[in-house]
Amino acid sequence: MITISLCMIVKNEEAVLERCLKSAKDFADEIIIVDTGSTDKTLEIAKKYTDKIFHFKWINDFSAARNFAFKKATMDYQMWLDADDVISEDSAKKIKKLKSILMEDVDMVTMRYITHFDENGLPVASSTRERLLKTSKKYKWIDPVHECIPLSGNVYHSNIEILHKKEDWEVNSNRNIKIYESIEKSGKEFTPRQMYYFARELKDHKRISKAISYFKKFLKTKEGWVEDNISACYTLAMCYKELGKKDKILSILFKSFEYDSPRAEICCEIGYYYKEIGDYRTSFKWFDIATHLQKPDSIGFILIDYWGYIPNVEACVCLTVLGDYVRAYDYNERARKI
Repeated sequence: MITISLCMIVKNEEAVLERCLKSAKDFADEIIIVDTGSTDKTLEIAKKYTDKIFHFKWINDFSAARNFAFKKATMDYQMWLDADDVISEDSAKKIKKLKSILMEDVDMVTMRYITHFDENGLPVASSTRERLLKTSKKYKWIDPVHECIPLSGNVYHSNIEILHKKEDWEVNSNRNIKIYESIEKSGKEFTPRQMYYFARELKDHKRISKAISYFKKFLKTKEGWVEDNISACYTLAMCYKELGKKDKILSILFKSFEYDSPRAEICCEIGYYYKEIGDYRTSFKWFDIATHLQKPDSIGFILIDYWGYIPNVEACVCLTVLGDYVRAYDYNERARKI
């Protein structure tokens, strides 16, 4: 049976840390907490679960902090969680089972990361992340923000889910963009991946024109990960839509087809484009296409509602406007069941 070092970096997480540690304590053989400057009861809570608490001076670099935490691991595998992550009882059982069956040649295990939920607590967005990593491989985190460990070695893709249950999405809302701005100000050249995530941060902060500039720079490098390329096209279309530049929307959505098979959210946005100009026949065709697509075998972000509910509802709306009530009812029933 393998052993697991749970490695976490924290700062002022008194509201959520105990919830996270309670959900992980039964499968973690070692819990390592690296604090980057808490002034609340975070350390007091952490001491209830581990005596392996370390301090790391914050240098605006998440990778540096995570790599410091990973160096403290003494078990077979390192696992990371954020303080606002939660392991369900079912997922905890799956991890305990995985510990007993994981083959020795597996270097890395991915798990599904449920990142956003609707008002009813149902998942609306997910991705797949590197989650369990063989300690002897000495994997390194990269990028100061939106950090990751690139997949390499013998990777096992599990169906285990980690829930990201952020209490307040506004907390530290300027932190990430400030890190990117400091890099920009220093004159250091962004990697394509950093361009992409900086563009996303800019859009989230309503700096749309600058976001467009960085998304275009990112795509121009032709060095981006395929899922980031597709996402950049989708988000660029949203930026153009927000600015009222309708003449630029279709071309960037169609550009996403250059990278891989059509994505449901892209087809739905094309459907919305035609719906907004009153062309319900063409609009229906694109929503209908989205209802027939199979989710890609990908570790990128999945906008869950676009893969079933949204295109069926919108297809129903279009058919209703066109007076085709029988087929409209069919699509409504599909949406209802979803």
